[in-house]
Amino acid sequence: MSEGHQPHGKFATRCIHAGQAPDPTTGAIMTPVYMTSTFVQASPGVFKDGYDYARSKNPTRTALEANLAALEDAGPDGAGMVFSSGLAAMDCVLHQLRAGDHVVLSDDVYGGTFRQLDKVYRHLGLEVTRVDMTNLDLLRGAMKPATRLVWLETPSNPMLKVIDIAGVKRVVDGASPAPASGVRSSELGPLGTPIERPLLLVDNTFASPYLQNPLTLGADIVLHSCTKYIGGHSDLVAGALVTRSAALADRLKYVQNAVGAVPGAMDCFMMLRSTKTLHVRMQRHCDNAMTIAQWLEKHPKIQRVIYPGLASHPQHALASKQMRAFGGMISVVVKGGLAPSRQMLERVRLFSLAESLGGVESLIEHPAIMTHASIPAEARRVLGIDDGLVRLSVGIEDVNDLVADLEQSLR
Repeated sequence: MSEGHQPHGKFATRCIHAGQAPDPTTGAIMTPVYMTSTFVQASPGVFKDGYDYARSKNPTRTALEANLAALEDAGPDGAGMVFSSGLAAMDCVLHQLRAGDHVVLSDDVYGGTFRQLDKVYRHLGLEVTRVDMTNLDLLRGAMKPATRLVWLETPSNPMLKVIDIAGVKRVVDGASPAPASGVRSSELGPLGTPIERPLLLVDNTFASPYLQNPLTLGADIVLHSCTKYIGGHSDLVAGALVTRSAALADRLKYVQNAVGAVPGAMDCFMMLRSTKTLHVRMQRHCDNAMTIAQWLEKHPKIQRVIYPGLASHPQHALASKQMRAFGGMISVVVKGGLAPSRQMLERVRLFSLAESLGGVESLIEHPAIMTHASIPAEARRVLGIDDGLVRLSVGIEDVNDLVADLEQSLR
């Protein structure tokens, strides 16, 4: 399988062809599933195309990583890396840091992201500051000489804040990092040299590569929970990182191999199956979500609809500029708080009450009880994650059927 198979063309063409030349042995049009743990060597230490052990490299995974790099417009020096989950991908990034380093985290993020930083890495000596990055002045004030990572989601989870990626990049570039100290020996591999400037990471899970490409706006790393829109069928768990920097890719790949949180060949094959339809699925997600958001905005039992495609969204103008469309996620505040929102969640028939998002089927959930329970109650209150907040992942079913389901659930 050719690692360099990166056809030029529009997004839809790259979805189907990038990284996926026909199998050179048989001509199979689909990338084979290489179900092997090891590879035969011609002589000790002499192996073909870098394949020695499947944790380090697998041809099915190679094709997927090339595909995702092309979809995120990583360029000729960039690379994609896939992991066993989105949180495993996050862990790979945080392993680039050292005790005493400072992370600026956007205030509205997936609960698992907050948990990993607050309950795992804080004990290992990382300092974390949370800030509303829709206000660049607040971000600027949060930067410190020890800041080495700025982490944001846009749109965010679950409040769907839209953050100006290019604006954040300008703030990050304007920061003055402390001089590197204690530079370690190159014998420690790519991690032997400390990070000398703040890196900008954008979690692009809610948007998917179809709606925005943060690397082109200045991000150093893009993260995906591939469980969501990239996988798209609620049948796998995986994560990914993409970067335009060859040096940064070397550091990330080093940890990917050393820690070993990689997906199996079958999961990689299933993601390659899924990226082939990413563009058509995302367009339907977006169309359905816009129709439902506009309908909910007029519903007498809904207090507020949060959707970047609505003029009422506080960052609607930025979303119109930064994104190609507005996504499949909607958050709503049900009038009356917990009791009516619980009734809505229990009465749906087409929408399924479940965590996760981005599958072809529509899901609905209660962030305060489910996906964001690990966020402290006071922090949830400040963000607006209250008892009446409901998050919808709008699928690709017939939109009239989805509207009818929401109507009967609110009746």
